[in-house]
Amino acid sequence: MQVLLAASAWLSSRTAPFIIAVAALTFVFPGLFDWVRGDVQTCILGFIMLTMGMTLTTADFRVLAQRPLDIFIGSVAQYTIMPLLAFALVYFFHLPKGIAAGLILVGCSPGGVSSNIMSLLCKGDVAYSVGMTTASTLLAPLMTPLLVLWLVGESIEVDAVGLFRSILLVTLLPVGVGTLCNRLFGKCRGFSTACALMPGLAVLGLACIVGGVTSAHGSKFFESGALIFLCIFLHNGLGYLLGYFTGVLTRMNKAKRRTLSIEVGMQNAGLATVLAGRHFPLLPEAAIAAAISCVWHSISGTLIAAIFSVADRIKNK
Repeated sequence: MQVLLAASAWLSSRTAPFIIAVAALTFVFPGLFDWVRGDVQTCILGFIMLTMGMTLTTADFRVLAQRPLDIFIGSVAQYTIMPLLAFALVYFFHLPKGIAAGLILVGCSPGGVSSNIMSLLCKGDVAYSVGMTTASTLLAPLMTPLLVLWLVGESIEVDAVGLFRSILLVTLLPVGVGTLCNRLFGKCRGFSTACALMPGLAVLGLACIVGGVTSAHGSKFFESGALIFLCIFLHNGLGYLLGYFTGVLTRMNKAKRRTLSIEVGMQNAGLATVLAGRHFPLLPEAAIAAAISCVWHSISGTLIAAIFSVADRIKNK
């Protein structure tokens, strides 16, 4: 058990290089994680959310319920910062229509479930992260089509029932089960030991998810020009920065500022990739831009969580 605990601590402290190494290896050998698709990916995400739920108590959600303003601020930031950033980049760089459509579609998507994992790894407010992801996903069937219509001038349809089912199965249900287990067994020594192993298991799960995404879409990196990657990098990075700055302006504590930064910067680019392929068949660059975002957001989220964690270690020294 001591060896497992040590391995978990090692993985938690070296999340970024480990994830990047997995992504790089998958670029070279895409078949390694070809199995992380569909239901398998859903189960892995659900397990990761279960591990996060085990770290939460009912008090965390009680505090969240007492601060609906935080969820409101997060939702407004989610659906203003990223869409407008995408539109500004399209205008500034005079992007071709296909790339522009893909980037704006990513900006108009809800927050990604992986953002919850990053919040856990960087000691953010996990309950707030889950609340924000849930709120932005439930708003997506309304907000995503409206924003795309406004910014791109094209109408799209979003499967509201499918999105709700996904957020229920992948986020709300496993987090609820984990929180219930914490409430029932939180004082048991065995449960505490199991919780200590969870960060390492979450990192392994995240590595599988990133590997699966890279396996599916990694080749798109080599089909695109430098301009696509530059715009995706700026869109994502400025999203993290402006999300954090929004938390500062609204006087949130450090944990919430970190969570807001990650929630705003990391989009559900996987959803955007599906929507781009379905609704912009004559603009293949749209799906390429969304697919590259899908891979990059997974890697950059790990990096930003690592930066926050390093900042903590430096401060503690």
